[in-house]
Amino acid sequence: MIKNVLITGGAGYVGSALADKLIEKNYQVTVFDLFIYGEKVFKYQNKIKQIKGDIRNIELLKKTIPSHDAVIHLACISNDPSFELDPVLGKSINLDAFEPIVKISKDNGVKRFIYASSSSVYGIKKDQNVHEEMKLEPLTDYSAFKANCEDICMKYNSKNFDVLIIRPATVCGYSLRQRFDLVVNILTNLALNNKPITVFGGTQLRPNIHIKDMLDIYLLGLSKESSLINGKIFNAGYDNQKVIELANIVRENVGKKTEIIQTETNDNRSYHISSEKIKKELGFVNRYNIADAVKDIKKAYISNFFNDSLNNDIYFNVKMMKRINLK
Repeated sequence: MIKNVLITGGAGYVGSALADKLIEKNYQVTVFDLFIYGEKVFKYQNKIKQIKGDIRNIELLKKTIPSHDAVIHLACISNDPSFELDPVLGKSINLDAFEPIVKISKDNGVKRFIYASSSSVYGIKKDQNVHEEMKLEPLTDYSAFKANCEDICMKYNSKNFDVLIIRPATVCGYSLRQRFDLVVNILTNLALNNKPITVFGGTQLRPNIHIKDMLDIYLLGLSKESSLINGKIFNAGYDNQKVIELANIVRENVGKKTEIIQTETNDNRSYHISSEKIKKELGFVNRYNIADAVKDIKKAYISNFFNDSLNNDIYFNVKMMKRINLK
């Protein structure tokens, strides 16, 4: 039975919300994070064990990982723009630090290791239903290293060490550690602040998933029996919608006369994934949609939960990475 869970990157956009969710489900939770976006990012601040540390610190990992039943690995330099600020740093965190974490976990009796990969590992496909058996064709170092880490996971997979890989679409919605550098969140932030939305192109498909659905998938990963998840890979998305459709959903649900400016672009990258496998094998069905994500952010905005949402570095990974100059 899985009771004690360690979340690397547990003070991030998804991780902080996941830590709170696990507390509500009566798990014991440890968060391992640098806390560069703030420390008060949990609803259940006093119930979560918090370890401030770098995942490249092998000795600290050796002290922290033992006694946990499961590790959910979310920690990374997140997304291409953040990664490209310092590719050497990105590689050291996203790839070089990964295998030691997996090995320490297995060597210390961790029963289950859940890895947050990315749907970007597929690259650009013409197929309308990009499924888990398709060839990976990552376009950037960020996505290539995600694919490399999947291979490392499978190398350590065994009867007594469950490995589960999730390939999420872009996450959207409200979190105590909010991000406004993700497509739906960006558009919503602009609309709420009475700024026009500029859509470059617009016909490109962008798969998204509501953050609450993302949390439910990780909960499934912890609760399902080994035979259903061990050695498995699942896409995790809600729908594949055009960018212009996302903009219209945002305008409709923010409720302001937001101007949408559609311009031509040379970047016609279009991403789309199928989430039928996770529905069929784990019974997962999304409970939330893009409109729900917009409404949740709007509610938080109206409640003054954000401090200068257009300019505060804390909501933008690239800006914060530039400020702290992590090495």
